[in-house]
Amino acid sequence: MQTNLVRFPIAEALGNTEQTLSKASTKYDCAMQQFQELLATEDLDNKLDAQPSIVSEFEDALRSAISDAYQKGYGDDDAHCFLQRILYGINRLKLFWYDDLRHYNNERSLYLSSLCQQIEAAWQNWELAQIDVAALQQLNVKDALIKRAAEDLDPPLSSESRYIREEMSVVGYRHLLAIASFDGLVEGSRLSRILGGAANEVQCTLVRVLLEEYGNGRLSRKHSTFFKAMMAEFGMNTQPEGYFDLVPWEVLACANHNFLVTECKRHFLRYSGGLTYFEVAGPAAYRNYLTAAQRLQLSEAAMGYWELHIREDERHGRWMLDDVALPLAEQYPSDAWELVLGYDQEKLMSDRAAAAVVRSIREAEHSALLIK
Repeated sequence: MQTNLVRFPIAEALGNTEQTLSKASTKYDCAMQQFQELLATEDLDNKLDAQPSIVSEFEDALRSAISDAYQKGYGDDDAHCFLQRILYGINRLKLFWYDDLRHYNNERSLYLSSLCQQIEAAWQNWELAQIDVAALQQLNVKDALIKRAAEDLDPPLSSESRYIREEMSVVGYRHLLAIASFDGLVEGSRLSRILGGAANEVQCTLVRVLLEEYGNGRLSRKHSTFFKAMMAEFGMNTQPEGYFDLVPWEVLACANHNFLVTECKRHFLRYSGGLTYFEVAGPAAYRNYLTAAQRLQLSEAAMGYWELHIREDERHGRWMLDDVALPLAEQYPSDAWELVLGYDQEKLMSDRAAAAVVRSIREAEHSALLIK
């Protein structure tokens, strides 16, 4: 095996406060190291055919993690984290990062694909068990989507929302940016995976959403540029994945779920329902962050991304409901319930991720107080 490992996250801490939050050593650390070595191995599949024993220890850890995460109720956080990082390490090869081309040598590895499918099978069964799928299949899909969108456009404040608005400190705000940069600096990338195919009104609406995410082709207007500007105000690392080690597994799960439903066209309705929730509910979340930034009296540059998203995602939410989800419900009446499944699953996973982010922010703030 090569010794120059592909470090898919550019792990860099955010100063002394966040350094104290580095994850403690777990039983999965060695297996994660082995996985990174596998990613960097030239001609991986043929080497494994010749010497399959080199992955036996890693696969033992994988089986143990699947059992610990998905067969024991809510599961073990370390196991969840390990599995979601493995999935993300494979999934990110589907995007181009403008880095060393050799990093993509195993992009189509059958072994990596089998790992992905093994984890996804157990993980998705665990996720779906938390939703009453049979009840969704009995719904009037159009009415259900319209009702859900109306409720999520301006929902009552959760305890997490109140904390962000009313209590989060500047330390917490920087920590929020660090975690959110995982998605904010590559925003819209997974949407691009779903756009190919026959031209129609639904496809064109999705393209319009993507174009606005990408600043209509101007880097200066791309949403990630605004996010980078917020981070630059605090002297933070603005490289994608720069704070990967701080990202909770619940946030990684959202990203990996989107990779799954965009790569499998059979899940097109689930993805469309999920994106509808994401765009409808986005402005409410961004208003929380904007309110916090205003309370902290931060500069315009330190909050500009939130203001942009509040304006644009209100429009995107209407497009997704009226021009994507509802037309698809008409086109696929027998399968239309999958739109609601995608919507509800995205909401469930997003709420779980938001709670994890707030826990992480609280830990960062507590650590900052201890250092003082």
